[in-house]
Amino acid sequence: MMCAAQAGQRGRRVLLIDHSSKLAEKIRISGGGRCNFTNLHCRPENFISQNPHFCRSALARFTPQHFIALVERYGIKYHEKTLGQLFCDDSAQQIIHMLKTECDLGHVAWRMPCDVLAVTREDDTFHVATSQGSYRSKALVIATGGLTVPKIGATPFAFRIAEQFGLKVIPPRPALVPLTFEPEALARFGDLSGISLDVEVSCNGGHFRERLLFTHRGLSGPAILQISSYWHPGDFITINLLPDQDVFSWLSAHHASRMRFDNLLGEVLPKRFAQQWCTAYGLAKPMQQFTSRELGDAAEALCHWHVRPSGTLGYNKAEVTLGGVATDGLSSKTMAAKSVPGLYFIGEAVDVTGHLGGFNFQWAWSSGSAAGQSV
Repeated sequence: MMCAAQAGQRGRRVLLIDHSSKLAEKIRISGGGRCNFTNLHCRPENFISQNPHFCRSALARFTPQHFIALVERYGIKYHEKTLGQLFCDDSAQQIIHMLKTECDLGHVAWRMPCDVLAVTREDDTFHVATSQGSYRSKALVIATGGLTVPKIGATPFAFRIAEQFGLKVIPPRPALVPLTFEPEALARFGDLSGISLDVEVSCNGGHFRERLLFTHRGLSGPAILQISSYWHPGDFITINLLPDQDVFSWLSAHHASRMRFDNLLGEVLPKRFAQQWCTAYGLAKPMQQFTSRELGDAAEALCHWHVRPSGTLGYNKAEVTLGGVATDGLSSKTMAAKSVPGLYFIGEAVDVTGHLGGFNFQWAWSSGSAAGQSV
């Protein structure tokens, strides 16, 4: 809709084809129904891609401030929740209405619901066969997203079109998704569902300070969703359970105490978790029984708790798709395919994936604008 609106308002004749019967369902369900529509601190560093510099151009030319100005022009009230995340005060439906109205201002035509049956190219013209007839165009923009939440209509359509026209696709996988425990860890910690901790978590260069949530199958919460984008099967994630503490000094100050280690830990972490974590690692004993070396090992374990997930909860629970149409085949300025004049890919279909917190919506607006100003 962002791309269509901008192209239409430039005087281009635009047809928007959507196989869904519900307009912008992914916007509607986002952010608990209030749509985390951008982030004040959006930077290229907030995105993952085989080419981390690809997103710079589009993000610089359509910034969060540009989208905020559009939101304010429509009188949509919003608030900052945490870490620069902006949400509608009322409903995500306001963002959908705004974008639809922008399309109307550009005289965008719609075919919805409408299935695309085939896409071909003859000379310099695209031919799109659909369930509502065939259409021809000099330009074709693919904005069909990734594989996330198939129950609301996600398909690999964009990847199939890219491959059909000879563009490389980075293998997709679910991201911003809960992680599952291996059987041994599930037996130890699976009954802690609902317990939340403020932690630092890291893996493969990703590093986040946010909350972790235990579930009946593993780990979730913002910290885990963030690190899931960096995790690969077989990898460990590292969790600092006490990020604000000089842990060894704190433990040393209680070394002579008769207090049990798990009870001491229960003063700064949820008691049930402290007890089960200490039991799992053989630390449920009085502080005065620890040797200095054991105390150092315990401090190390608290600051570097290594957990190896067994997997993720998959696309139905993921917020985005990692991977997608490879950026080396696209123009970073226009989002056009270098080898196929007139073919564009935008949004989640492209190998640009944002962190949690409104960054993926901003990429949708920025990449959509880049194509809409060029198409």
